[in-house]
Amino acid sequence: MNYKEEILSFIDQEKKRQENTIELIASENFCSKDIRNACGSILTNKYAEGYPKKRYYSGCEFVDEIEQRAIDLAKKLFKSDVANVQPHSGSNANIISFFSVLNPKDKIFGMSLDAGGHLTHGFKLNASGINYEAYQYGCDENGFLDYDQILKEAQEINPKLIICGASAYPRKIDFKKFREIADSCNAYLMADMAHIAGLVATGLHDSPVPYADIVTSTTHKTLRGPRGGFILAKEDLESNINRGLFPGFQGGPLEHIIAGKAICFAEALEPSFLEYQKQVLKNAKVLEEELLNYGFDLVTGGTDNHLLLLDLRKKGISGKKAQILLESAGISVNKNAISNDPKPPSITSGIRIGTPAITTRGCKEEEMRVIAKYIYDVLSNPTDERLHDKIKTEISNLLINFPLP
Repeated sequence: MNYKEEILSFIDQEKKRQENTIELIASENFCSKDIRNACGSILTNKYAEGYPKKRYYSGCEFVDEIEQRAIDLAKKLFKSDVANVQPHSGSNANIISFFSVLNPKDKIFGMSLDAGGHLTHGFKLNASGINYEAYQYGCDENGFLDYDQILKEAQEINPKLIICGASAYPRKIDFKKFREIADSCNAYLMADMAHIAGLVATGLHDSPVPYADIVTSTTHKTLRGPRGGFILAKEDLESNINRGLFPGFQGGPLEHIIAGKAICFAEALEPSFLEYQKQVLKNAKVLEEELLNYGFDLVTGGTDNHLLLLDLRKKGISGKKAQILLESAGISVNKNAISNDPKPPSITSGIRIGTPAITTRGCKEEEMRVIAKYIYDVLSNPTDERLHDKIKTEISNLLINFPLP
């Protein structure tokens, strides 16, 4: 077998893995065939530094039209003044946003990693924590955001930028309160809605757009598009954002991915997308109820969105071990820190599970009850490999009825 055949074989094996796995990683989803086709199209051949009608290369008349459609659709979907669809990822979108309004060593104030924030919200080993004077807020003893405490800390710190939004927070976020906190110390407010963008697009979660100066997001996760990022902003920050991205931080945009983003935004405007998001929430609530009945501890006691955090300390098992065990049985989750986690990030005391991907495949409440029992059986019998193999076979048979898009 030559190298090319080997790589194609790995892709085929990954397809089979996805087909036969219950995907519960909250940040993953399955995009449509139209999006996949766009991302694998001949647009990957085209260089297009700059912006529509303002390129540094010739031959951009068609990619200009595609990117402009993506911009217009993003603005329509989220009711935003400004949209930049060129960020290669959500992390890029965040760092570009900082670069657009901050100077090195300015103070930023974001959610800590173990409380549910993201690396790019000021974690000490990330560029956001290295290039800026980063401070972190957490959650109360029950895992909820304490807005009064955040206000108090913000006024003491006096940051130039406050970051709200989360990577692993199972409750709704009050963006209006964050706006009030930012105003109290004359700070910019940036909202990272990467996880909840699909819920925001359909009105099932309050939008940060009316309150935040800058809103960043990915296009995958609940939005169910290609892997990539985008930025929304107030009109007076448009030139800052555009210059911050190009030439400030990125060069040529990935126009094949931008085409996928455009289709993603168009799909999110269809009535069926609202029904899909409603089912995502229904499935999460059924998982919540079933897992509580099986004796699992859930951070905050449950969920308002698409994800749940399981605190496994009383089960006597680490997040890493739980992730490995569940994967061996055909269930994909990720280890995740809980607030004030006694274990290091490489181990953790919890796991994060989410319903976007499995809902895309067509699974509903009945399947969630089956999945919850599988999770309980695997984690309650960590050394029973025969049981794990039996469950893996049952999962493969179950998923035949729920094909990938």
